[in-house]
Amino acid sequence: MKKVSFAEFGGPDVLHLIAAEEPHAGPGRIRIAVRAAGVNPVDWRIREGQFREARPLDLPAGVGLDAAGVVDEVGEGVEGVEVGDRVFGEGVDTYAELAVLSAWARMPEGLTFEEAAGYPSVVETALRVIRESGVRPGQTLLVSGASGGVGSAVLQIARDRGITVIGVAGAANLDYLRDLGALATTYGDGWVERVRALGTVDAALDLAGSGVIRELVELTGDPRRVISIADLGAPDLGVRFSGVAGSVPDALAEAVDLIARGKLHIPVEKSYALADAAAAHVDSQAGHTRGRRVIVI
Repeated sequence: MKKVSFAEFGGPDVLHLIAAEEPHAGPGRIRIAVRAAGVNPVDWRIREGQFREARPLDLPAGVGLDAAGVVDEVGEGVEGVEVGDRVFGEGVDTYAELAVLSAWARMPEGLTFEEAAGYPSVVETALRVIRESGVRPGQTLLVSGASGGVGSAVLQIARDRGITVIGVAGAANLDYLRDLGALATTYGDGWVERVRALGTVDAALDLAGSGVIRELVELTGDPRRVISIADLGAPDLGVRFSGVAGSVPDALAEAVDLIARGKLHIPVEKSYALADAAAAHVDSQAGHTRGRRVIVI
């Protein structure tokens, strides 16, 4: 089997496509023949070693959390899924031809493997940060880095819950944000004033780590109303850094419901071959993503 692996922390060049032993589904797990794997910022943050103190990692290590594919092995104690089922979910080392998942759901009708691979971690993160922000129906949520995968999910989920959303992104993505139901403005000089012109902010999310924590606190008036998933220095300013996942099975169930109701769609901006994982990381780290990036096997 082929998989993407790295033997040392570093830049994209440490990623290599290698021959590896096949993983197997232990108790409570399933194995899939991977058709597509989601590319998440956490993937390259782990590769760089940003979390090695908090979450030590034995090297060499594989890459990837999200995947969609066809079940080909079912572990002991697993019920409700069979070999041949099309599923999407979260596991380990998903940049590979075979991967073991710890959480999964059947793919909604009409969704391709490429599309499905972009949902698991993204939806879990979006649901978690909306909950942690404390924003309620009728209030306004400011989202910095709104056009990426998590931002796309946050905008749609919040709107479905009756929350007004102000999205901040690059100029090229403003129409995209508006199509998702958000009020939208750009970064750059005067962006705080432009946000204020759009409405009072009750809570804010930093999804891009672009150095805007102080401004988000200023706009909300309280660091406890700001959540970051991208700025490791956020706690120094009294802002919560959200990095511990909640229930992925619950998030997948909600994703299936939202997709079935036509309330959630995250486009795939670009697909990459397994051998091009390094290029996928370069593009992900550069930002300005509209929707998701995925690796197709």
